[in-house]
Amino acid sequence: MIGMNTKDTYQVGPTSHLYGVVLADPPWRYEFSKSNSRKIENQYQTMSTDDICALDVPSAENAVLYLWATAPKLVEAIRVMGAWGFSYRTNIIWDKVKMGCGHWARIQHELLLVGVKGKFSPPRTHLRVRSVFSIPRSKHSSKPSEFRNLIARWYPNERKLEMFARERADNWDAWGNEVKCDVELGGNDFTSTSADCIERSSP
Repeated sequence: MIGMNTKDTYQVGPTSHLYGVVLADPPWRYEFSKSNSRKIENQYQTMSTDDICALDVPSAENAVLYLWATAPKLVEAIRVMGAWGFSYRTNIIWDKVKMGCGHWARIQHELLLVGVKGKFSPPRTHLRVRSVFSIPRSKHSSKPSEFRNLIARWYPNERKLEMFARERADNWDAWGNEVKCDVELGGNDFTSTSADCIERSSP
């Protein structure tokens, strides 16, 4: 059955557009900015939390979600996780090494929240890693490929979807407004036109 893993084996079922692994990096909208030149919208299109919650995520009955959250958007991220049908389990910290901006503190980290839907086992014991990764940040909002690769190593046989993808990766389906999509998600107008998305079945 797709989306159901066991302690010793990972099983994948018939081709479908339901995913056992979902990685998402939502374009959070912020309500404050010191100046128009510092607005995130100058970098990329954002979405309200309500619109992110309304996305029809094609997750399997048993699935895991890895959801990126900035420190100011932690509460909203937990809300999104619940709206998508997942329950929070833990998080991984990305130490960006370089200090950034912030109102209460100069933010140097982001959180990768982990949520589970139905029955889904964690990585096998010998594959589990430390919870803090120190990797220098690159261009604005770009996430290190090390995290995507790590998740793929944990679940090699699960069908995987990256939401809000900025590039395509081997063995991952993608959805977003900067890539050619593999699926269409209901409840959104984030992608520029639905024609940009193509239906593709992976073995």
